[in-house]
Amino acid sequence: MIIEKLIFYVFSALLIGSATMVIVSRHSVRAAFFLIVSFCASAVLWMLLEAEFLALLLIFVYVGAVMTLFMFVVMMLNLDKEAVQEKFVRYLPFAVVIIALMVAVLVFAVKPSHLGDLGHAMSTHQAADYSNTKVLGMLLYTHYVYAFELAAVILLIAIVASIGLTHREKANNKRQRIASQLAARKEDRLEIISGMGENE
Repeated sequence: MIIEKLIFYVFSALLIGSATMVIVSRHSVRAAFFLIVSFCASAVLWMLLEAEFLALLLIFVYVGAVMTLFMFVVMMLNLDKEAVQEKFVRYLPFAVVIIALMVAVLVFAVKPSHLGDLGHAMSTHQAADYSNTKVLGMLLYTHYVYAFELAAVILLIAIVASIGLTHREKANNKRQRIASQLAARKEDRLEIISGMGENE
């Protein structure tokens, strides 16, 4: 029990610290790396709650696939830092209000009456034939099926938006135009000049 509590506090502190660095980091690539650390720390906390499926899902799907794709997208985007800073200053009061509301909701949710008996929840051990994957699937596709479909639509919109950002046209962009190359003729590209020997 002492080892479990020690692991819980260490990785909780790591999760809070890395999540804070995701927000305050000015470099987008460093923020993405801190987000990977947050996912790994969250996976350890899921393992403490005997939710092995969710822990492996964070490692294999989010860290292994989604964050790799996100890293490529971040490094491919040519962000204008001055424009980003101007927008940051412009929307700072609105962001402060949103953060204050979120903190108020968290303070209300962290009351002991809402948390229940955490010590009993952390020390709960399931039977050997218990499958959290089966229980999660039953809840996901029965009680929370509409929320699951809504999350899928939101992810689809995010994918389309990221593709649109990476394939935007630039003024000085040089591309290969295959149609114009196939339509080229010898008369348009080659000019034969005669009579040069006579002039010499």
